[in-house]
Amino acid sequence: MGLFPKVVIAITLGAVLGLFLPDFLIRLLKTFNVLFAQLLKFIVPLLVLGLVTPAIANVGKGAGRMLLTVMGLAYLSTILAGFFSHFCVTGLFPLYLSPGELSTEVVTAKEFVPFIDLKIPSLCDILTALVLSFMVGVGIIFTGSSALKRGFDEFGEIVKLTIEKVIIPLLPVYIFTMICEMSAKGVISVVMGSGIKIILTGVVLTIFYLILQYTVACGLAHKNPFRCLWNMLPAYLTGFSICSSSAVIPVTTACSLKNGVSEDIANFTIPLCSTVHMCGSTIKLAVTSIAVAYITGTPVPFAVYANFVLLQGVAAVAAPGVMGGVLMASVGLLESVMGFSPEQTALMMTIYLALDGYGPACNVTGDGAIAILIDRFFRKAV
Repeated sequence: MGLFPKVVIAITLGAVLGLFLPDFLIRLLKTFNVLFAQLLKFIVPLLVLGLVTPAIANVGKGAGRMLLTVMGLAYLSTILAGFFSHFCVTGLFPLYLSPGELSTEVVTAKEFVPFIDLKIPSLCDILTALVLSFMVGVGIIFTGSSALKRGFDEFGEIVKLTIEKVIIPLLPVYIFTMICEMSAKGVISVVMGSGIKIILTGVVLTIFYLILQYTVACGLAHKNPFRCLWNMLPAYLTGFSICSSSAVIPVTTACSLKNGVSEDIANFTIPLCSTVHMCGSTIKLAVTSIAVAYITGTPVPFAVYANFVLLQGVAAVAAPGVMGGVLMASVGLLESVMGFSPEQTALMMTIYLALDGYGPACNVTGDGAIAILIDRFFRKAV
């Protein structure tokens, strides 16, 4: 059973059982919730160190100007997706979401105290991890330190293993405990109703963003954007169904060849974009986080949000190699930059994971747009 059906089951069971379970069992579930949140906070800086550092170090082995162009376009597309989402939802959410409907006063009207409140301090905060990753990654490029790179590669594998074998399997349980508590507090109807609206908003925005991407890319390459989008449909559907950018690389490459991209450029661009181009995941994060801030009555100034988007585009590098990696890499930024509480983070994760596929689907389809641009500018050089 994949993560998506497990999350659906967790939400359903939590919503029902929260109405009947006695308070001491809710407190027991709350204890697990608090401990798991501490574990998440501990693991996120390590995820950044273990995945971003080797990804930066690998830049030194690429094809020079073309590699830097791909990475620049991927980062630009990722952060533009975040700003595109912000400007859209700030006008849309007031039409069908109620500000402050899950405010602190509402959520804490009935409070469940965990039996144990254990603190697990992080080795460093998320910004320190990002700066250290850049320093070490660039240092490896210039010094050629194969031993240090191998060490971070192996450390990254350990972090991946922890995410895949511990964090991801326990995520449905974490979501179950949170939904169960909300049901016991009597606010589950608000969460479910708003969650559906938030998810549908994200799906629609990813489709519009893909149309914008292909309009620009195909305009510069003198191609029909809607024909190219149609050719990418198998990649979109595959990404939607298996919720992974990396696993769809062969399908995305084949679709790009249909769009007239040369084989050498497709084989170079698509695998690289699968680790650095996170436009769909960024739209999901942006829409969900802004919505959670809106319904919990937490204003987020645009300067704070802009800082989050710029850092998230870096933190997400290489995270698609891990199931749920983009979300995990962004958890620390939600709390350290946007000022989310653990409860707000848990709510955001629940809505984010309730329909996970549309983010990766947008990611891989957007990779095809970058491949068209790279083919337009570098075809003769390959």
